[in-house]
Parts: sequence; C-alpha cells; structure tokens
Amino acid sequence: MARQQDVGQMGEDLATEYLFGLGYSIKERNWRFSRAEIDIIAFHDDTLIFVEVKTRSYDYYGQPEESISAKKERLICDAAAAYMSKNEYEWAFRFDIISILLSNTEPVIKHYEDAFFPGI
Repeated sequence: MARQQDVGQMGEDLATEYLFGLGYSIKERNWRFSRAEIDIIAFHDDTLIFVEVKTRSYDYYGQPEESISAKKERLICDAAAAYMSKNEYEWAFRFDIISILLSNTEPVIKHYEDAFFPGI
C-alpha cells in the first residue's frame, strides 16, 4: 500500500501532466508561504491559476475535493496574495481544484475551474 505522501506526489505529477497537456504553463510547484503551500501555480489564457490537488486511492470517505476545508482555502488565498505581491502581479487570477481518484485502471481526474474565491 502506498504511503499518503507518495499518493499525494503521484497526484501532483498527474495534475501537472494534465495541465501541461491543456496548454498551461507551469510556473511553480509546492510554493510555500508561512503555513500554506500551493501545489501548482500555472498560467493559461492570460490568467494566473493557483491549483490545489487532492488525490485519494479510494473513495470510501467521499471524493478527494470534498476534503478541502474553508480554512485550507483561506491559507491558499493568503499564499496566493503573497505570491502575487512578491511577483508584482495584478491581473486576472483564479483558484482551481484538481481531484484525482487513483484506481486499478486509469486515474479519474476532475478539474474544477474557479472552484473558490477569497472572501472579503
């Protein structure tokens, strides 16, 4: 049985390949700020995209994307703000979720564009 960390790394690798195949330009992986980490930072169609990847080996406890809490969203938004400030980026951006369910055959990848937005 794969360790949770290995499953997460495999999911991030699959998500990176998936986005690259759609024409996304990958800028960063595992970008850290304080207690937060952004799995993938990409650029596509003049939009900066912050991607949270959730991977599970099974769906006994629900779909992978269901495990993203409001607290996790806030941490990602804080890290994204820091990234944009550091890079002096002031244009279009969004937050996506890529959910990956590994199985014995092909992984099931779901891409949720504009999945959440920072609260005011």
